[in-house]
Amino acid sequence: MNQNGYVWKRTIFDSLMFAYLLCVVLVVIFDPDQKELLDLEQNFQVFLFGTVIGAGLSFLLNKKGWKTLGEMIFEPPFKKAHAEEETFWKTLSGWQLVIFVGVTFVVGLVVTRFSIYELLDEDGFAGAMRLFKGLVNPNLAILPKAVLNIVETIFMAFMATILAIPIAFVLSFFAAKNIMTSRTGFAIYISLRTLMNVSRSIEAVIWAIIFSVWVGIGTFAGVLALMIHSIASLTKQYSEIVETVSEGPIEGIQSTGATKLQTIWFAIVPQVILPYISFTVYRWDINIRMATIIGLVGGGGIGTMLIQYLGQAMWPEVGTIIMVIAFVVWFMDTASAYLREALK
Repeated sequence: MNQNGYVWKRTIFDSLMFAYLLCVVLVVIFDPDQKELLDLEQNFQVFLFGTVIGAGLSFLLNKKGWKTLGEMIFEPPFKKAHAEEETFWKTLSGWQLVIFVGVTFVVGLVVTRFSIYELLDEDGFAGAMRLFKGLVNPNLAILPKAVLNIVETIFMAFMATILAIPIAFVLSFFAAKNIMTSRTGFAIYISLRTLMNVSRSIEAVIWAIIFSVWVGIGTFAGVLALMIHSIASLTKQYSEIVETVSEGPIEGIQSTGATKLQTIWFAIVPQVILPYISFTVYRWDINIRMATIIGLVGGGGIGTMLIQYLGQAMWPEVGTIIMVIAFVVWFMDTASAYLREALK
């Protein structure tokens, strides 16, 4: 990391943190109403002012020898090697981190309206107990139908994972920074990483809604939704594995005059294949859990059955479905854990 890059990262991190803390302080002092909070132009100006002040503070504090949190995180290895050991509580960065986490926790309590009083309310608790009594007294008459639907859900997860593997495998090499070293390669790397991040940020439930409109409600829409999300997630995981491979085999293959493709196939693929398999098994495990959820929005499988009984408040039937889902998730989690352990 060059000196300018390190300073810029440190300054940007510190400026955003200081701006965030400033905004929290201003909200506490002035207690703005909803209309004022929705004034994006004014809020942006305040945040921009905070980032400028924060950047100046970061520069001055670090110049005076007070190491900020940004300095601690982005400090180059050669500076860390020569830095003196300091007690966490006696450093500016330590207190900065404590204040940031503390303020964020308090803000979180306010934003989420967290209330112990409502949690312990007797009427609410009594209502929840009535629901639990229905859930723990399942109606086993619908068990055969639930088993049939959970089998459908398992195959949805399987098909989504199998279809995602070859696509993610190929894309992972284009999304690895240590392979895409040229200018054109770096542009492809940035574009692909951005596309995968956007795809991954859209939850599988949203994809299921989109594909339910596109191809109709059912398991096919669920498979497509899980496949898109799996491609984005596996590409990220696979590419990060590629970026951590040992350089020795790569240099050895390149010294023989091998092409780029030969270098990848003979030097990189053998190093990543076992971690790839482990992550793929874990992804299938995740897809089984997600498949039970996307059925709630038309993705097929046992989720569709679950939402039908939930809508009618048929709690014993819901209890049966939850029991089946819990058993399958437990079984697949245990099986995948043993399989991943065997692949290490």
